Amino acid sequence: MSAFDLSAFLPYQLAVAASRVSRGFAELYRAEFGLSIAEWRVLAHLAQSGAVSVREICARVEMDKPKISRAAARLEAAGLIEKHANSTDRRLVVISLTDAGRDLVARILPIAERYQAQVLAQLGAGAAPFRAALATLLKDPE
Repeated sequence: MSAFDLSAFLPYQLAVAASRVSRGFAELYRAEFGLSIAEWRVLAHLAQSGAVSVREICARVEMDKPKISRAAARLEAAGLIEKHANSTDRRLVVISLTDAGRDLVARILPIAERYQAQVLAQLGAGAAPFRAALATLLKDPE
């Protein structure tokens, strides 16, 4: 039986790469804006999607509900998001960005774009095939 090489195992490599890239970006927005990864993901998702529930955010950003709920509570306390009753089911709560939240996202996006450009530059000519391969892996299973 051959020895298993974890460092060559694709799921492990993808997890490590994702963690390193995410941490690298997180260091930038944490240093300047004091946000956690979960807080950034909530803000970014709301900027893209508008008012949605915590459950919807959890499904989209691949984080568990308690972590997203805590992040949402901190963002609400900071005046960056607000809660509303769902228009079709008053028992459900949706959250959305406040003007201050939209302003903060607008300040972070140029940093995000520069960071992404740096990561893609590291990949060089392999960037386009890598992104195509990721898109294949990220497709929803049917």
